[in-house]
Amino acid sequence: MKKIVSIPNAPAPIGPYSQAVVKGNSLFVSGQIPIDPKTGELQLDSISEATTQVMENIKSLVITAGFQMSDVVKCSIFLKSMDDFAEVNEVYARYFQEQPPARETVAVAQLPLDVPVEISCIAIQ
Repeated sequence: MKKIVSIPNAPAPIGPYSQAVVKGNSLFVSGQIPIDPKTGELQLDSISEATTQVMENIKSLVITAGFQMSDVVKCSIFLKSMDDFAEVNEVYARYFQEQPPARETVAVAQLPLDVPVEISCIAIQ
């Protein structure tokens, strides 16, 4: 049986989906965008700030669901522009300093609320 995870210290979904789902020893975190969960405001001053907010949202979901960032085995990064790849990668690397997860990074035409970055992940204990 799956368990829907709704966590107050991560942004509420902006569509018909769950923030995260636990099934057995696996956690599936929906794509996170740079919304500050305390204010509901988008953090878009720079791609570094936006990526930091996304990663903090992911970290909050992972930890509150009873997992650790070291349990993350796969991430998917969606960028509005591949010109942002180096800065996104620099911020992302701070959250996975040892044994980083598998991932792909793709450029897309548009993201929800026209944000520059969205990241989802899978964690397994």
